[in-house]
Amino acid sequence: MNTSTVSHINRISGQEGNIYVDDGGSAGLPVVFCHSFGGDSSHWKNQLAHLRPTRRATAFDFRGHGKSSASAAAQYSADALAGDIAAVVDGLDLDKFVLVGHSMGGCAAIAYADSHPDRVAGLVLAGTPGKTPDEISQPVMASLRSDAYQKVMDDYMKKLVIGSRPEVASKLNDSVSQIPRETTVNIIQAMFEFDPLDMVKRFKGPILIIVTPNDQKQPNALCNQVPGVQSKIIEGTSHWTQLDKPEDFNRALDNFLMNIR
Repeated sequence: MNTSTVSHINRISGQEGNIYVDDGGSAGLPVVFCHSFGGDSSHWKNQLAHLRPTRRATAFDFRGHGKSSASAAAQYSADALAGDIAAVVDGLDLDKFVLVGHSMGGCAAIAYADSHPDRVAGLVLAGTPGKTPDEISQPVMASLRSDAYQKVMDDYMKKLVIGSRPEVASKLNDSVSQIPRETTVNIIQAMFEFDPLDMVKRFKGPILIIVTPNDQKQPNALCNQVPGVQSKIIEGTSHWTQLDKPEDFNRALDNFLMNIR
């Protein structure tokens, strides 16, 4: 067995309690993966297996997700979630690394990179939103706080899993349903309030935005709001490109990492 591919499970102390970390591999510039709302570190299993023969690769569960702790009063702003990234990379003594974030995890990665620009060698942002206009966010939040909550969430997930493989859609729907209603509302509100545009423009390192054709159609798509940033379209997949088409995602990631030291 190649010991560089072995996974090491860690429990790292974070602001909200223990953070579950799946760490493995050695050599090369490390890559740290940040999952989406309702996700967990297992969303990156294909990427971890792909990278670990040649470099260190780490994924973790954000507060209140997967096997990580969260108090009833936990905050879920991008800055708060960036605190989980800080706890992980500090706990593992990672000095410089590439951050790969999906959706909510992309927002957290941007926030972390903005406050720690010298430690982030590059950003890969998959399905990450830009700034959501109030005319979109306010009606959604009003609906989520009403008796229409479940219908809104069901419709939301139905759109996001279009193009996914059946087993992926089932996994995603199950994991999202495990997040309590109040936490879900808090997370979505925090993501709507987050404005990443100036942060992305300030970041001096390389950035790759990975999107689907459906992502591109959204008015708050980051790729449409920062048009000068390199982007890669992966077709025939749901919002979770890394799960539906891992080979395509890994190829895009490899090409990005090739020129980063």
